[in-house]
Amino acid sequence: MDPEDAKIITLARSLRARNGTVDGAAVRDPDGRTYAASSVGLPSLKLSALEAAVAMAVSSGARGLDAAAVVTTADPGDIDVAVVGDLGGAGTPVLVAAPDGSLVATRPA
Repeated sequence: MDPEDAKIITLARSLRARNGTVDGAAVRDPDGRTYAASSVGLPSLKLSALEAAVAMAVSSGARGLDAAAVVTTADPGDIDVAVVGDLGGAGTPVLVAAPDGSLVATRPA
């Protein structure tokens, strides 16, 4: 695995464990900056980890994405993959990893 891809999986995995959430995600922009987030479950706001990570990237001025990673026990939904594609463009890889960090799948946005 590419070391930069392994890095965002590690960031997503660490954030998931630290926050005790179902999923954690990290994205990398074309400048190499990374943004990590866990899922958000407030009474009036629900975001998946990928949605939150992409929102952080956008709010920080990222103009695109090179890759995204999510650590979860479930397959990310089509909406999550579409959100990555909204900023990264079609074909941006979404790395899906198990809680132990092993790569389960790669989905194109």
